[in-house]
This record gives sequence, structure tokens and C-alpha cells, in this order.
Amino acid sequence: MKFDHKKIVPRYFVIVIIMTAGGLYILGNAIYLMFFKSAYWEEVSKQLIKENVPIPANRGNILSADGQIMASSLPEYKIYMDFMAYDKDPKAKAELQQWRDSVLTNNMDSICQGLHEIFPDVKASDFKKRLKKGRKAKSRYWLLYPNRISYIQYKACKKLPLFKENANKGGFYVEEFNQRKKPYGSLATRTLGALYASKDSARYGLELSYDSILRGKEGISHRAKVRNKWLNIIDTPPVDGNDIETTIDVAMQDVAEKSILRKLQEINGDVGVVVLMEVATGDVKAIVNLTKCRDGKYREIKNNAVADMMEPGSTFKTASIMVALEDGKIKKDDMIDTGNGQWPMYGRTMRDHNWRRGGYGQISVTEVLMYSSNIGVSRLIDMNYKDHPEKFVDGLHREGVGIPIDLPLAGSGTPNVRRPNKDKSNWSRTALPWMSIGYETQIPPIFTLTFYNAIANGGKMVKPRFVKAEKKNGETIREFPVEVIKEQICSPKTLKDIQEILELVVSKGLGKQAGCPNFKVSGKTGTAQVSQGKGGYHGSGMKYLVSFCGYFPSDQPKYSCIVAIQKSGLPASGGGQCGPVFREIAQAVMSEGVYRTPAEGADSTSRFVPDVLYGNAQAASYVLKALDIPYESDFELSETAPIQWTTTRNVGNKVLLIGNKYTQNMVPDVKGMGARDAVYALESRGLKVKLEGRGKVTSQSIQPNTKIIKGQTIKLKLSYK
Repeated sequence: MKFDHKKIVPRYFVIVIIMTAGGLYILGNAIYLMFFKSAYWEEVSKQLIKENVPIPANRGNILSADGQIMASSLPEYKIYMDFMAYDKDPKAKAELQQWRDSVLTNNMDSICQGLHEIFPDVKASDFKKRLKKGRKAKSRYWLLYPNRISYIQYKACKKLPLFKENANKGGFYVEEFNQRKKPYGSLATRTLGALYASKDSARYGLELSYDSILRGKEGISHRAKVRNKWLNIIDTPPVDGNDIETTIDVAMQDVAEKSILRKLQEINGDVGVVVLMEVATGDVKAIVNLTKCRDGKYREIKNNAVADMMEPGSTFKTASIMVALEDGKIKKDDMIDTGNGQWPMYGRTMRDHNWRRGGYGQISVTEVLMYSSNIGVSRLIDMNYKDHPEKFVDGLHREGVGIPIDLPLAGSGTPNVRRPNKDKSNWSRTALPWMSIGYETQIPPIFTLTFYNAIANGGKMVKPRFVKAEKKNGETIREFPVEVIKEQICSPKTLKDIQEILELVVSKGLGKQAGCPNFKVSGKTGTAQVSQGKGGYHGSGMKYLVSFCGYFPSDQPKYSCIVAIQKSGLPASGGGQCGPVFREIAQAVMSEGVYRTPAEGADSTSRFVPDVLYGNAQAASYVLKALDIPYESDFELSETAPIQWTTTRNVGNKVLLIGNKYTQNMVPDVKGMGARDAVYALESRGLKVKLEGRGKVTSQSIQPNTKIIKGQTIKLKLSYK
């Protein structure tokens, strides 16, 4: 076939011209957009094009041993104003800008007055100046109020003129944060931990140790245009963090904190520590760390119970005597001469606390611990281990004293029980005698308690446990088992001897003030001078660490406890100052209903105090008054006011009603309530309730402090347990 140039070439020429023109058109538009419309499209990208936007996950709750919330995340907001309207169409943008400026100008006074009523700390005139300044600056990110606000305050702002419009139209928008809240205030706050204020990042405590569980996993989203509307499209949904169930008992924690606080205020103490532990499991039921601040108030600023590296003093004597008993060097009935209360030892003088009254003279090994004789303990240990001090240190490690324990709290200390090297160049002749009575050794209080807990636990040493389980939507998905450190710290014979001696310390020795009239207590007092650095143990303003460590009831130990106080000046007595705190805590634990049998818990002055369901405070007070059962409330009860909600606790021989305010727009915590009160509290807020079982509420399908969705159904499980 012959190629017809006259027909084909012109056609190709036309195609080339069309393609060239199209290319030039595209190139021209690209140049126009790049140089003349760049600002406009950059603004579009800021407003609309958002890739891989993180979606924060809700942080899990920290729960008490009985499921009460001790730390939870609630939304907080920062409020901003965008004074510049946006629209792709310049005409529409101008109209929107004119409308927004007009509404703002016409309603300026009412908006500013409304903001002042929501935030009384800022005057309406100041809000007016701030809004005018932002409008003049044509700011797109103008902060209206410097502090974070609550959800209720945010909803109140949304009712104001202009602010009630959507963000694109009115310009009012928020930045959302999850703020950690603690319903029980300062209770165990140092152990629970905290987050950095500006971000969901743990700082210390259980918040930090279990951050991987609590934090969850953030999701990812992007903005896309769907049917001519820009929407946030979720690519990967966030996975909320799980809850952790701690071993802390709120009632025991409250008792421990109040008891040590009263004593600190009475004696003007510097630091007070209490740790209450369940013997069989090592569960820490209460942990208190109070430090006196410059304003004279006591606060939890350091976890002293696990971090303080201090010489334990006389509570260490129990471990020293146990080593000698276990090695067969002494028997509990052996006698030792303590002289007149002063004894020369390698150029230094060892003194007993009663040296000015003539000392104890000739006493038995049992009496050495009963009366906490420094001379008795140091002479017994020195006579038997002075040639081989390393064997004494080996004995301490054998019984679990001084061995490291991995505690789930950042900053926890490691016991320092030093050992002589081969040539003993690091060891003086006075090291062993003073070490045996609790000096030249540093042990955090919780490690001392762990040792005494092992004595109470039949010789089995268990690791202190702070968290029992990981939970998801109320269901346990993982348990943290009891960890055994040493199956047996000593032989049964030695253990029995030590247990008998520790009981005598309280019943007949220096620990009498820790004793309780209706059940037996065992333990050991401790008083140690605190080293003043280069000044040693001398000088004015001498500081002391006084303590009492023990367990109760002696016959069938359930709980162990250490009370330690750092103070300045005399008098300083572990038995006299820490013993009463120990006794108060022990009696409160008994009266809290931990023991149900008369042999274990009842006393001649007690009366039956029933468990009172959570719920309507007025109804509870009416019934208690009719039954002549003593009660107190931490809020003002009013018979004419709307329903006042309360949680309850039995304290001694009376019932304590604790005020509980529920936010109207948030799901209340109804666990512990009867069915009637729970249904009223939920349905009055627009929820539908479905009941399952009988008794009191033990679980609810929607977690407390969740935003209420009207008409949503919440399932309640009830039980008599």
C-alpha cells in the first residue's frame, strides 16, 4: 500500500499541535499554581491534608485490691480561636469572614461575660481585650484561656454565641488532653505514680513501671474528601490501655496514713513511713511516705519506704541473733554479761539505752532482744565471729538479709551489707560489733519488713507484691503470681525460738506499746542515730531513725507492718513513738472486718457494725440512726437537699459516710450500691439499665467516668458476695 504523504502528515501535525498546546496549558497552570496560588494551596494543605495523624489511646485505670479506681484519665481541654475564615471560593470566604466578624462584634460583651462566669478568675474586660488583640493579629491559633479546662466547662463554652457553631464556621476549637485524676487524693500517691502534665508519659511509681500495660496503643487517621465533604478516616483504630489491679486496700491505706500523720505532727517528725503487708502473699496493702515540707505540711514527695538507704538500727538485731542461733553458736537461754550499760570494745565504748541507770547486768539471749541490749548483741556476735566475720555476713545472706529484690518501682534501693575482703583491709575491729546492732549497713524499710514477714510466714520469704492482675473491661487477662525469694530462711528450731522471743519483746519487753489487748503482737523496736556525713553521729540537732517492725496476730500471722520515723532531737524511741502507731493500725485492720471469728477479731468493747451499701446518704443515715448505730460523715447531710451519694466504710465501732459527687454527663461508679440506688443514679442521667442477679452491684458494663450517650444500655451484675 502506497503511503499518502499529503493526507497523513497534516494529520500528525494537527495531533502534535494539540498535544503541545495541552502540555503548555498544563505547564502554565502548574507555574500559576506554584508561584501565584502557592499560599492558598499551602493553607488548604494545612486545613485539609493530614496524613498519619495519631489517635491517642485511653490510658488504663489503676485499681485498688477491691476494684475501686485509684487513678483514671479524664478529658481536659485548651480552648483556641481562629479569627480567619477559610473557604476555597474567595467570595464565600469573604462572606464567612464578614459574618464571623459581625457576630463577634455584636456579641462581644455577652461572650466575654459568659467566659467570665465560666472562668471567674479572669475578668470579662480582660477577655474582651484578649479577643480584640487576637482579632487584630488575625491569629489562627489564639489561646483564649491559659489553663486546661474540664469537659463541663468546655460544654458551657459551646453554648456561647459564635462558639456554639462548628469550628470551620465559628472558629472556636479545642485541643484535647487526657488528665490523670486520683479520686482518693494523696492516698499512696507516690506509689501510684504520676504523668508529665503536657503529655501522656509516665514519671514514676506504678504508672511508670506498668506503663506498657496502661498506655495502650495509639491509632492512625487521615483526612479525605468523601462526597464533597472532608472527613477524618481512621486507618488503624487505637487500642485502649488495660487496667492494673493493685494490692492496695483503700481503707487500710487511709488508716495507715492518718495514724502516722498524727504521730508526726505530735512529735514534729521529719519523715514517716508505714508499709503494711499480707504475710502469705507479700501483698502491700498500704504504703505511706510522708515528708515535712517547708510550709510545715506533710506530703508524699519521695517513696522513702523503698528508696531510703539508712542504717536500720535495732530491728537488725533480730537477724544477727538468728545467724548465731542457726549456726549453733548460742542458745536462747545462754547468759551474757552486759555490765553496767557501758562496755569497752576496741577503743570505743558500746552503750545500752539505760546506761545512766546502771545497765542490765547478766541477762539471757532472749532478754538481750527483749530489752534491745546493744552490748548483749555486739558481744555475742563479736565473741563468735571476730576471727571470721565473713561467716556472719554469709549467715545474713543465707537468711535473706541484704540480698537484692527487684521491686517494680523506679528508684528503689538495694541493701548494702558489706563483706570483708580477703585481707580484711576494708574491715576494722569495730565493724562487726557495730554492724551487728544495725550500723554500717543500709537497708530500705521495705526490705526489713520482708525479712520480718518471712519470720511470720513460717520461714518462707516472699517478694513484696504491688500489682495482682492485669484487667480488660473488668475481666482478668493476666495474673501476677506470688514470688518466693527463699523457701526457708532458717531451720524450724531457730524460727520457733525467734518467734517466741519476738512475742516476748511486745508482751514483756520494750515493745509493749505496740501490743493490743485482744490479740497477740510480735515484733522488734529500733532506734538508730543517723549519720551526719563528715560530722559522724555527733553534733547539735542529732537526727534519729525510730521504728517498730512486726506482725499480728502472733499465733496465726495475717499481716506484717513496719513503722519508721526520722526525727531530730530527743526523746527518740522506736517502742514509744512507733509502737503506738503500729498498735493503732493493727487494731483498725482487725475492726475493718478482716477477721470474722470471735477468737481472731472480737473484743469486749466491740459491737456489731453492719456493712452498709453505697448509695443514698440520707437513707443510710436514717436507717443507722433508727438502729442506734454510730456513724459520721465527711460532708454536711441535708434532709431537704437533692439526693447525696455516699460510699461507706466501717471504722472501729462506727460507720463512715464518704461524700461522692457524680458528674451529670459522666457514667457514675455504682459498684457497691443496691439495685434501687444504682438504677436511679443511672436512669436519671438518661441511661437504660439491665440487671442481672441479686444483691449489690459488683460490676457494670460501661466503665465509670465515661461520657454518657443518652439511651445507651448499661448492664449491672449483682451478687451477695
